[in-house]
Amino acid sequence: MQKRLTKYGNDFALVVDQPMLELLNIDAETPLEITTDGSRLIISKAAPDSRQKRLEAAQAMAHERYTNAFEKLAE
Repeated sequence: MQKRLTKYGNDFALVVDQPMLELLNIDAETPLEITTDGSRLIISKAAPDSRQKRLEAAQAMAHERYTNAFEKLAE
C-alpha cells in the first residue's frame, strides 16, 4: 500500500485506513512509538513504560500498607 503525506498546519500527517487500524487493534487512544532505521519510518504500539509500572506498584503497596496513616493525615 502506498500513501502520501497530508498537509496538517505546518506539519504533515499520515492517514491510516480504518481496516488496517482494526487489524492492528489501534485506535485514537493507543500510544504509538515512531522510530526510523535511517531509511524507513517504523510505527509500532508503544511498550508499557516500566518506570510507570514500578511507580504504580509502589503507590499500591504504600496505599495498602499505610492506609490508616494516610486517613489520619487527611483529617
